[in-house]
Amino acid sequence: MDDGVYVGNAGKDAALDRGWLLGHFKADGDPRRSDAVEIKWGVHPRGDRRAQWVRGEGRTALQVLISGPFRVDFPGRSVVLERQGDYVVWGRGVDHSWVAEEESVVLTVRWPSVPGYAVPQPQGERA
Repeated sequence: MDDGVYVGNAGKDAALDRGWLLGHFKADGDPRRSDAVEIKWGVHPRGDRRAQWVRGEGRTALQVLISGPFRVDFPGRSVVLERQGDYVVWGRGVDHSWVAEEESVVLTVRWPSVPGYAVPQPQGERA
């Protein structure tokens, strides 16, 4: 990694940091550190859901379904991603939450990468 190149596996690396592969939360000097964008490889068991709604979102987001289905909820509307490659994009200020209707894998890209949106973890989990 000292040459500025990182090679990894999304499935393995995601398990180390709540699914997040790239963003402001990676260590200084790590090529995966970015203030511009965050990328997550989300592997969700059936029934997994976001612990609380994101309110006052300050980023733009893209979610692409790898396998699923996966539901994204917005005020007054739900979107179900059903086929590989289905995606949804939402902008700043759009409140949202999500539910894995079946075992799902979703690639999430958010920009910019800013602190303050992580849901507090139960004690004993890695931050």
